[in-house]
Amino acid sequence: MTELKSKAAFTDKKFLVTIVFVTSLFMFWGIAISMADVLNKHFQETMSLSKFQSMFVQFAIFGAYGVMGIPAGLFMKRFGYKNGVLLGLSLFSAGAFLFIPAANISSFTFFAIALFVVGCGLSTLETVAHPFVASLGDQRTSDQRINFAQTFNAVGTMLGPIIGGYFLFSGAVEGSTDLTSVKMLYAVIGFVILLVTISFSFVKVPATTDPHVVTVADAGAVNVDVAPDKGLFAHKHFTWAIAAQFFNVGAQVGTWALFINYGHEIMGYTDEQAGYYMGFFFMGAMLAGRIIGTFLMRFVAPNKLLASFAVGNVLMCIIVAQGMGMVSFIALLMVNFFFSIMFPTIFSLGLKNLGSKTQFASSFISMGVVGGALFPLIMGFVADHHGVANAYYTPIICYVIIFMFGYKFYKVKHH
Repeated sequence: MTELKSKAAFTDKKFLVTIVFVTSLFMFWGIAISMADVLNKHFQETMSLSKFQSMFVQFAIFGAYGVMGIPAGLFMKRFGYKNGVLLGLSLFSAGAFLFIPAANISSFTFFAIALFVVGCGLSTLETVAHPFVASLGDQRTSDQRINFAQTFNAVGTMLGPIIGGYFLFSGAVEGSTDLTSVKMLYAVIGFVILLVTISFSFVKVPATTDPHVVTVADAGAVNVDVAPDKGLFAHKHFTWAIAAQFFNVGAQVGTWALFINYGHEIMGYTDEQAGYYMGFFFMGAMLAGRIIGTFLMRFVAPNKLLASFAVGNVLMCIIVAQGMGMVSFIALLMVNFFFSIMFPTIFSLGLKNLGSKTQFASSFISMGVVGGALFPLIMGFVADHHGVANAYYTPIICYVIIFMFGYKFYKVKHH
């Protein structure tokens, strides 16, 4: 009892190698997710797609989350965290290699299939990695561990547009339909992820705490189910987390997907310039938010910080939608700053005190990410018909839902 009430450590020494490796996975899928936004604009140019049509890049990736969430959770439950990671990496690599035949026949449908397979891999990794990181130590510091890991995800999201912009926009000829650069880029990605898969297969993962067999008086320290007789969906904080994650990812993916369009159409940047600005400044703002947010959580309750950041994004979106040059562009950068803690914090709050239901619950929260498949289509439609600036009014409803979760509906009910 005394030990549990002492200051909780970030993690245990025995988990250091594992947490370093798993944290690196957050960076890899960050690269893949943000690179899709560069791919979106590239396909608009090389395959003559409208903004609405190009949003099917995001639909393919995030639609996979809706399909793969539960199977990934069941696989993790049956075969463990490590094998879940290996499955996710294998699908990620396979999908990347499918870009080669897709480019050879210049088929957007084939590209969508390849992206769907990549998305299945990313969904599996996210389903596994969040509870995996959360389990690597005291539950009281699980928010800190997940936000720490997500900081490296932010590094990945910075690298994605920079790498993608270099491969896809550097030296590109206007009106060109050449897809060689896409093929080469994803062939390299597939090879790198394959090497990571092989490497991780040799990592020895120490046993983690199984929350439903722990008997402990301090339910705050270990993820003990405080209401074991309740069904999973009877836990309101969990169901609200699914909704909050749905709207969070929908807003985030739509915002990211139209960033280069906003930079080009509102600010007059070239696609290559907008891609670099997306990597360095837009995603850099998210990295800064993760670092600052993780620090602030030492003093401010995660739910309160989440609610505050949601309010911040409502204000930023209103400014972005005005299209007022640099003022609106800076507000767009700040949108990503406020996004920074939302995904991991919603995830962590939604998994609190679910005990043996935690792994399965993680699958459903991951499925909430399917919002990233649907909401960008709405933003793309608005952008096509009313201008890219006005499209940024649409995510405001998302932040209202997130605010409600952080302000009130995050609470764990004990009965």
